[in-house]
Amino acid sequence: MRKQSGFEKELLFRIKAARLPMPEPEYRFHPERKWRFDFAYPERKIAIECEGAVWTRGRHTRGSGFIADCQKYNSAALLGWIVLRYPRCMIREAISDIQVLLKG
Repeated sequence: MRKQSGFEKELLFRIKAARLPMPEPEYRFHPERKWRFDFAYPERKIAIECEGAVWTRGRHTRGSGFIADCQKYNSAALLGWIVLRYPRCMIREAISDIQVLLKG
């Protein structure tokens, strides 16, 4: 398992502080590909992706990385997953959205 980013640690801290169930980290969701979600609630098919380096031309915003993410997220949708994607500046919205989905 790879080392968690500061953003991922902060998200987990806020999930715990909100008294939400803890998600599974680095959850492998695809039966053939090695794709993983940063966090997942597999029983509900809810995935959470922490999108880093949004303003610095990081992997997720450059051409090949963006296309790879599209393939991953489209495959997840075809398998019935809800994928929530958040840059760090949206961490409050992430907690609110997770609460809504887990209570629904």
